Amino acid sequence: MRIGISVLTHAGQNIWQNGLGQNVIFLAELFQRLPFVQSVVLIDAGDQAAMPPQVDTNAKALRVMTRADATDQVDVIFEMGGALDVQWLDLMRKRGKKVVFYCCGQPFVALAEPAVFDKPTHASRPDRCDEVWYLPKDAAFAPMLRMLHRCDVHEVPFIWHPQFIEQRIREVADITGLHYGFKASEGSGAGTDAARGLRVAIFEPNISVVKTSSVPMLICEEAYRADPNSVRMMHVLNTLHMKDHPTMLYLANSLNLVREHKATFHGRHDIVGFMVQHADTVVSHQWQNEQNYSYLDALYGDYPLIHNSAWLKDAGYYYPAFEIRQGAAQLRQALQQHAAQLDDYRARSQRVFDAVDPFSQRNLDAHAERLLHLCRGTTFIANRPSHS
Repeated sequence: MRIGISVLTHAGQNIWQNGLGQNVIFLAELFQRLPFVQSVVLIDAGDQAAMPPQVDTNAKALRVMTRADATDQVDVIFEMGGALDVQWLDLMRKRGKKVVFYCCGQPFVALAEPAVFDKPTHASRPDRCDEVWYLPKDAAFAPMLRMLHRCDVHEVPFIWHPQFIEQRIREVADITGLHYGFKASEGSGAGTDAARGLRVAIFEPNISVVKTSSVPMLICEEAYRADPNSVRMMHVLNTLHMKDHPTMLYLANSLNLVREHKATFHGRHDIVGFMVQHADTVVSHQWQNEQNYSYLDALYGDYPLIHNSAWLKDAGYYYPAFEIRQGAAQLRQALQQHAAQLDDYRARSQRVFDAVDPFSQRNLDAHAERLLHLCRGTTFIANRPSHS
Protein backbone atom coordinates (compact mmCIF):
# COMPACT_ATOMS: atom_id res chain seq x y z
CA MET A 1 0.00 0.00 0.00
CA ARG A 2 1.29 3.43 -0.98
CA ILE A 3 -0.07 6.45 0.90
CA GLY A 4 -0.17 10.14 0.03
CA ILE A 5 -1.05 12.89 2.51
CA SER A 6 -1.84 16.43 1.37
CA VAL A 7 0.13 19.40 2.67
CA LEU A 8 -0.23 23.11 1.95
CA THR A 9 3.16 24.76 1.53
CA HIS A 10 3.52 28.54 1.30
CA ALA A 11 6.14 31.25 1.54
CA GLY A 12 7.48 31.88 5.05
CA GLN A 13 5.99 28.66 6.40
CA ASN A 14 6.82 27.50 9.91
CA ILE A 15 5.84 24.28 11.64
CA TRP A 16 4.62 26.34 14.63
CA GLN A 17 1.99 28.25 12.66
CA ASN A 18 -0.61 25.66 13.61
CA GLY A 19 -0.87 22.10 14.83
CA LEU A 20 -1.98 20.69 11.50
CA GLY A 21 1.49 20.69 9.96
CA GLN A 22 2.84 18.70 12.88
CA ASN A 23 -0.15 16.33 12.77
CA VAL A 24 0.63 15.50 9.12
CA ILE A 25 4.18 14.49 10.00
CA PHE A 26 3.11 12.38 12.99
CA LEU A 27 0.56 10.54 10.85
CA ALA A 28 3.05 9.99 8.02
CA GLU A 29 5.62 8.55 10.41
CA LEU A 30 2.99 6.32 11.99
CA PHE A 31 2.01 4.93 8.58
CA GLN A 32 5.66 4.29 7.74
CA ARG A 33 5.80 1.86 10.67
CA LEU A 34 2.95 -0.33 9.42
CA PRO A 35 4.28 -3.50 7.76
CA PHE A 36 1.87 -3.40 4.82
CA VAL A 37 2.63 0.24 3.91
CA GLN A 38 5.21 0.41 1.13
CA SER A 39 5.69 4.19 1.02
CA VAL A 40 4.33 7.51 2.29
CA VAL A 41 4.59 10.74 0.30
CA LEU A 42 3.40 14.30 0.87
CA ILE A 43 1.22 15.76 -1.90
CA ASP A 44 1.73 19.50 -2.15
CA ALA A 45 -1.41 21.61 -2.53
CA GLY A 46 0.69 24.77 -2.19
CA ASP A 47 3.49 26.44 -4.11
CA GLN A 48 6.80 25.84 -2.31
CA ALA A 49 7.49 22.16 -3.10
CA ALA A 50 9.18 21.83 0.29
CA MET A 51 8.15 21.50 3.91
CA PRO A 52 8.97 24.11 6.60
CA PRO A 53 12.64 24.27 7.61
CA GLN A 54 11.88 22.47 10.88
CA VAL A 55 10.99 19.30 8.94
CA ASP A 56 13.92 17.28 7.61
CA THR A 57 12.12 15.29 4.93
CA ASN A 58 15.29 13.45 3.90
CA ALA A 59 15.87 12.14 7.41
CA LYS A 60 12.22 11.15 7.63
CA ALA A 61 12.22 9.50 4.17
CA LEU A 62 9.32 11.72 3.13
CA ARG A 63 9.18 13.04 -0.41
CA VAL A 64 7.15 16.14 -1.31
CA MET A 65 5.63 15.84 -4.77
CA THR A 66 3.07 17.51 -6.96
CA ARG A 67 -0.36 16.10 -7.53
CA ALA A 68 0.60 15.10 -11.07
CA ASP A 69 3.72 13.28 -9.89
CA ALA A 70 1.72 11.50 -7.20
CA THR A 71 -0.85 10.12 -9.64
CA ASP A 72 0.97 6.84 -10.20
CA GLN A 73 2.67 6.76 -6.79
CA VAL A 74 -0.23 6.42 -4.35
CA ASP A 75 -3.04 3.99 -3.60
CA VAL A 76 -4.62 5.83 -0.65
CA ILE A 77 -4.94 9.61 -0.50
CA PHE A 78 -5.51 11.59 2.68
CA GLU A 79 -6.82 15.10 2.14
CA MET A 80 -5.52 16.58 5.36
CA GLY A 81 -3.11 19.50 5.24
CA GLY A 82 -4.37 21.08 2.02
CA ALA A 83 -7.40 20.82 -0.26
CA LEU A 84 -6.86 18.71 -3.37
CA ASP A 85 -8.39 19.21 -6.80
CA VAL A 86 -11.73 17.41 -6.91
CA GLN A 87 -11.37 16.35 -10.55
CA TRP A 88 -8.06 14.68 -9.69
CA LEU A 89 -9.64 12.92 -6.72
CA ASP A 90 -12.48 11.72 -8.99
CA LEU A 91 -9.93 10.36 -11.44
CA MET A 92 -8.02 8.56 -8.71
CA ARG A 93 -11.19 6.97 -7.31
CA LYS A 94 -12.19 5.79 -10.79
CA ARG A 95 -8.80 4.13 -10.98
CA GLY A 96 -9.61 2.18 -7.83
CA LYS A 97 -7.74 4.37 -5.37
CA LYS A 98 -9.18 5.36 -1.99
CA VAL A 99 -9.67 8.92 -0.73
CA VAL A 100 -10.04 9.86 2.94
CA PHE A 101 -10.90 13.29 4.26
CA TYR A 102 -8.96 13.49 7.54
CA CYS A 103 -10.89 16.10 9.53
CA CYS A 104 -8.67 17.99 11.99
CA GLY A 105 -10.42 21.33 12.40
CA GLN A 106 -13.69 21.64 14.29
CA PRO A 107 -16.18 20.81 11.51
CA PHE A 108 -19.22 22.73 12.73
CA VAL A 109 -17.55 26.12 12.92
CA ALA A 110 -15.88 25.43 9.57
CA LEU A 111 -19.39 25.45 8.11
CA ALA A 112 -21.02 28.10 10.29
CA GLU A 113 -18.44 30.85 10.84
CA PRO A 114 -17.53 31.72 7.23
CA ALA A 115 -21.21 32.46 6.45
CA VAL A 116 -22.08 34.12 9.75
CA PHE A 117 -18.98 36.32 9.92
CA ASP A 118 -18.41 36.71 6.15
CA LYS A 119 -14.98 35.09 6.38
CA PRO A 120 -13.09 33.74 3.36
CA THR A 121 -13.11 29.98 3.08
CA HIS A 122 -12.55 27.04 0.77
CA ALA A 123 -15.48 24.70 0.29
CA SER A 124 -14.80 21.53 -1.67
CA ARG A 125 -17.46 19.16 -3.01
CA PRO A 126 -18.57 17.09 -0.01
CA ASP A 127 -18.86 13.72 -1.78
CA ARG A 128 -15.25 13.63 -2.98
CA CYS A 129 -14.10 10.95 -0.52
CA ASP A 130 -14.66 7.31 0.39
CA GLU A 131 -14.44 7.86 4.15
CA VAL A 132 -14.05 10.64 6.69
CA TRP A 133 -11.72 10.12 9.64
CA TYR A 134 -12.25 12.39 12.63
CA LEU A 135 -10.59 12.85 16.00
CA PRO A 136 -12.25 12.00 19.34
CA LYS A 137 -12.74 15.71 20.08
CA ASP A 138 -15.23 15.87 17.20
CA ALA A 139 -17.29 12.77 18.00
CA ALA A 140 -20.38 14.93 18.55
CA PHE A 141 -20.23 16.02 14.92
CA ALA A 142 -20.01 12.52 13.40
CA PRO A 143 -23.69 12.52 12.32
CA MET A 144 -23.18 15.86 10.58
CA LEU A 145 -20.05 14.62 8.79
CA ARG A 146 -21.82 11.42 7.72
CA MET A 147 -24.77 13.34 6.31
CA LEU A 148 -22.68 16.00 4.59
CA HIS A 149 -20.07 13.76 2.98
CA ARG A 150 -22.39 10.84 2.07
CA CYS A 151 -19.96 8.20 3.29
CA ASP A 152 -18.85 6.27 6.35
CA VAL A 153 -17.12 8.25 9.09
CA HIS A 154 -14.72 6.76 11.61
CA GLU A 155 -13.00 7.97 14.76
CA VAL A 156 -9.21 7.59 14.90
CA PRO A 157 -6.86 8.24 17.83
CA PHE A 158 -5.45 11.68 18.54
CA ILE A 159 -1.66 11.50 18.18
CA TRP A 160 1.25 13.74 19.23
CA HIS A 161 4.99 13.42 19.61
CA PRO A 162 7.45 15.82 21.34
CA GLN A 163 9.97 15.87 18.48
CA PHE A 164 9.16 19.41 17.36
CA ILE A 165 9.03 20.99 20.79
CA GLU A 166 12.28 19.24 21.72
CA GLN A 167 13.86 20.67 18.59
CA ARG A 168 12.59 24.16 19.43
CA ILE A 169 13.80 23.84 23.04
CA ARG A 170 17.31 23.09 21.80
CA GLU A 171 17.19 25.96 19.33
CA VAL A 172 16.05 28.53 21.91
CA ALA A 173 18.62 27.32 24.43
CA ASP A 174 21.40 27.65 21.86
CA ILE A 175 20.32 31.19 20.93
CA THR A 176 19.35 32.63 24.31
CA GLY A 177 20.84 30.32 26.92
CA LEU A 178 17.35 30.05 28.42
CA HIS A 179 15.79 26.67 29.13
CA TYR A 180 12.15 25.74 28.65
CA GLY A 181 10.40 24.18 31.59
CA PHE A 182 9.23 24.74 35.13
CA LYS A 183 11.94 24.75 37.80
CA ALA A 184 10.78 23.90 41.28
CA SER A 185 13.91 25.44 42.79
CA GLU A 186 12.80 28.93 41.78
CA GLY A 187 10.15 29.22 44.44
CA SER A 188 7.03 27.74 45.98
CA GLY A 189 4.91 29.22 43.22
CA ALA A 190 4.95 28.32 39.53
CA GLY A 191 8.53 29.08 38.65
CA THR A 192 8.59 32.31 40.64
CA ASP A 193 8.21 33.61 44.19
CA ALA A 194 4.62 32.85 45.24
CA ALA A 195 4.33 36.23 46.94
CA ARG A 196 4.98 37.94 43.61
CA GLY A 197 2.32 36.04 41.71
CA LEU A 198 2.12 34.14 38.45
CA ARG A 199 3.12 35.36 35.04
CA VAL A 200 0.29 34.01 32.90
CA ALA A 201 0.37 33.47 29.14
CA ILE A 202 -2.81 33.03 27.10
CA PHE A 203 -2.07 31.50 23.69
CA GLU A 204 -5.55 31.16 22.17
CA PRO A 205 -5.43 32.15 18.46
CA ASN A 206 -8.50 34.42 18.53
CA ILE A 207 -9.58 33.64 14.98
CA SER A 208 -12.66 31.57 15.88
CA VAL A 209 -15.12 31.23 18.74
CA VAL A 210 -13.60 27.79 19.36
CA LYS A 211 -10.44 29.15 21.01
CA THR A 212 -10.41 32.74 22.26
CA SER A 213 -8.78 34.64 25.10
CA SER A 214 -12.01 35.98 26.64
CA VAL A 215 -12.56 33.33 29.32
CA PRO A 216 -8.85 33.01 30.25
CA MET A 217 -8.71 36.78 30.75
CA LEU A 218 -11.73 36.60 33.05
CA ILE A 219 -10.18 33.70 34.98
CA CYS A 220 -7.04 35.74 35.60
CA GLU A 221 -9.18 38.70 36.62
CA GLU A 222 -11.24 36.62 39.05
CA ALA A 223 -8.08 35.29 40.68
CA TYR A 224 -6.60 38.78 40.84
CA ARG A 225 -9.71 40.27 42.46
CA ALA A 226 -9.71 37.50 45.08
CA ASP A 227 -5.99 37.95 45.73
CA PRO A 228 -4.00 40.73 44.02
CA ASN A 229 -0.82 38.77 44.71
CA SER A 230 -1.95 35.81 42.62
CA VAL A 231 -1.23 37.29 39.18
CA ARG A 232 1.91 39.30 38.61
CA MET A 233 1.28 39.78 34.88
CA MET A 234 -1.22 38.58 32.28
CA HIS A 235 0.13 38.20 28.73
CA VAL A 236 -2.58 37.89 26.09
CA LEU A 237 -1.13 36.72 22.78
CA ASN A 238 -2.61 36.78 19.26
CA THR A 239 -4.60 39.94 19.98
CA LEU A 240 -2.99 42.67 17.87
CA HIS A 241 -5.44 42.10 15.01
CA MET A 242 -8.35 43.02 17.29
CA LYS A 243 -6.75 45.49 19.71
CA ASP A 244 -8.95 48.35 18.45
CA HIS A 245 -12.20 46.41 18.24
CA PRO A 246 -14.87 47.98 20.50
CA THR A 247 -15.80 44.65 22.11
CA MET A 248 -12.21 43.78 22.91
CA LEU A 249 -11.64 47.27 24.33
CA TYR A 250 -14.81 46.97 26.41
CA LEU A 251 -13.67 43.66 27.88
CA ALA A 252 -10.08 44.70 28.49
CA ASN A 253 -10.91 48.07 30.03
CA SER A 254 -13.30 46.44 32.49
CA LEU A 255 -10.48 44.44 34.08
CA ASN A 256 -8.53 45.52 37.15
CA LEU A 257 -5.49 43.79 35.63
CA VAL A 258 -5.60 46.25 32.74
CA ARG A 259 -6.42 49.29 34.84
CA GLU A 260 -3.54 48.52 37.20
CA HIS A 261 -1.06 47.84 34.36
CA LYS A 262 -0.77 44.12 35.01
CA ALA A 263 -1.70 43.08 31.45
CA THR A 264 0.07 43.22 28.11
CA PHE A 265 -1.23 42.31 24.66
CA HIS A 266 0.99 40.70 22.04
CA GLY A 267 1.08 39.33 18.53
CA ARG A 268 1.93 35.74 17.68
CA HIS A 269 4.78 33.90 19.45
CA ASP A 270 5.70 30.26 19.75
CA ILE A 271 5.23 28.77 23.19
CA VAL A 272 8.89 27.91 23.84
CA GLY A 273 10.32 31.28 22.84
CA PHE A 274 7.69 33.14 24.85
CA MET A 275 7.57 31.05 28.02
CA VAL A 276 11.32 31.07 28.62
CA GLN A 277 11.30 34.88 28.65
CA HIS A 278 7.95 36.07 29.93
CA ALA A 279 5.69 33.51 31.60
CA ASP A 280 5.48 30.53 33.93
CA THR A 281 1.80 29.52 33.66
CA VAL A 282 -0.69 28.93 30.82
CA VAL A 283 -4.42 29.59 31.09
CA SER A 284 -6.57 28.32 28.25
CA HIS A 285 -10.14 27.81 27.12
CA GLN A 286 -11.83 25.96 24.26
CA TRP A 287 -15.34 25.29 23.10
CA GLN A 288 -15.94 21.82 21.59
CA ASN A 289 -12.25 21.42 20.72
CA GLU A 290 -10.68 19.56 23.61
CA GLN A 291 -7.55 18.15 21.95
CA ASN A 292 -4.93 20.78 21.22
CA TYR A 293 -1.19 20.44 20.78
CA SER A 294 -0.59 23.65 22.74
CA TYR A 295 -1.84 21.88 25.89
CA LEU A 296 0.66 19.07 25.40
CA ASP A 297 3.46 21.54 24.73
CA ALA A 298 2.73 23.29 28.04
CA LEU A 299 2.53 20.01 29.94
CA TYR A 300 5.78 18.87 28.36
CA GLY A 301 7.46 21.83 30.05
CA ASP A 302 5.84 20.95 33.40
CA TYR A 303 4.20 24.37 33.42
CA PRO A 304 0.89 24.77 35.26
CA LEU A 305 -1.82 24.44 32.60
CA ILE A 306 -5.23 25.73 33.67
CA HIS A 307 -7.68 24.35 31.12
CA ASN A 308 -11.28 23.21 30.51
CA SER A 309 -10.57 20.15 28.35
CA ALA A 310 -12.47 17.19 29.80
CA TRP A 311 -10.18 14.96 27.75
CA LEU A 312 -7.32 16.22 29.95
CA LYS A 313 -9.21 16.40 33.24
CA ASP A 314 -6.70 14.10 34.95
CA ALA A 315 -3.74 16.28 33.89
CA GLY A 316 -2.94 19.92 34.46
CA TYR A 317 -5.48 21.99 36.45
CA TYR A 318 -8.97 21.34 35.13
CA TYR A 319 -12.07 23.51 35.38
CA PRO A 320 -15.31 22.59 33.59
CA ALA A 321 -16.94 24.44 30.69
CA PHE A 322 -17.13 28.20 31.33
CA GLU A 323 -16.78 28.00 35.13
CA ILE A 324 -14.58 31.04 35.62
CA ARG A 325 -14.52 30.90 39.42
CA GLN A 326 -13.35 27.30 39.33
CA GLY A 327 -10.70 28.25 36.80
CA ALA A 328 -9.52 31.04 39.08
CA ALA A 329 -9.43 28.65 42.02
CA GLN A 330 -7.27 26.27 39.99
CA LEU A 331 -4.96 29.15 39.07
CA ARG A 332 -4.50 30.04 42.73
CA GLN A 333 -4.00 26.38 43.62
CA ALA A 334 -1.21 26.19 41.03
CA LEU A 335 0.43 29.21 42.63
CA GLN A 336 0.47 27.60 46.05
CA GLN A 337 1.03 23.92 45.32
CA HIS A 338 2.60 23.32 41.91
CA ALA A 339 6.22 23.04 43.01
CA ALA A 340 5.40 20.73 45.90
CA GLN A 341 3.30 18.45 43.69
CA LEU A 342 5.56 18.49 40.65
CA ASP A 343 6.36 14.77 40.63
CA ASP A 344 2.67 13.87 40.60
CA TYR A 345 1.99 16.52 37.94
CA ARG A 346 4.69 15.04 35.71
CA ALA A 347 3.38 11.51 36.19
CA ARG A 348 -0.12 12.54 35.18
CA SER A 349 1.23 14.34 32.12
CA GLN A 350 3.30 11.30 31.15
CA ARG A 351 0.19 9.14 31.07
CA VAL A 352 -1.25 11.54 28.50
CA PHE A 353 1.94 11.47 26.42
CA ASP A 354 1.91 7.67 26.45
CA ALA A 355 -1.72 7.61 25.28
CA VAL A 356 -1.10 9.89 22.28
CA ASP A 357 2.25 8.40 21.22
CA PRO A 358 1.94 7.77 17.46
CA PHE A 359 4.25 4.77 17.69
CA SER A 360 2.59 2.96 20.57
CA GLN A 361 1.26 -0.45 19.57
CA ARG A 362 -2.26 0.62 20.47
CA ASN A 363 -2.22 3.56 18.09
CA LEU A 364 -0.43 1.64 15.35
CA ASP A 365 -3.03 -1.12 15.56
CA ALA A 366 -5.95 1.31 15.50
CA HIS A 367 -4.71 3.01 12.33
CA ALA A 368 -3.83 -0.32 10.71
CA GLU A 369 -7.36 -1.55 11.35
CA ARG A 370 -8.88 1.54 9.78
CA LEU A 371 -6.63 1.32 6.71
CA LEU A 372 -7.38 -2.35 6.17
CA HIS A 373 -11.09 -1.72 6.50
CA LEU A 374 -10.91 1.15 4.02
CA CYS A 375 -9.00 -0.93 1.47
CA ARG A 376 -10.76 -4.27 1.91
CA GLY A 377 -11.10 -6.08 -1.41
CA THR A 378 -8.56 -3.91 -3.23
CA THR A 379 -5.57 -5.31 -5.07
CA PHE A 380 -3.01 -3.21 -3.20
CA ILE A 381 -3.53 -5.09 0.06
CA ALA A 382 -4.25 -8.53 -1.41
CA ASN A 383 -0.72 -9.73 -0.65
CA ARG A 384 -0.08 -7.69 2.46
CA PRO A 385 2.04 -9.08 5.31
CA SER A 386 0.13 -10.00 8.45
CA HIS A 387 -0.08 -7.27 11.11
CA SER A 388 0.17 -8.21 14.76
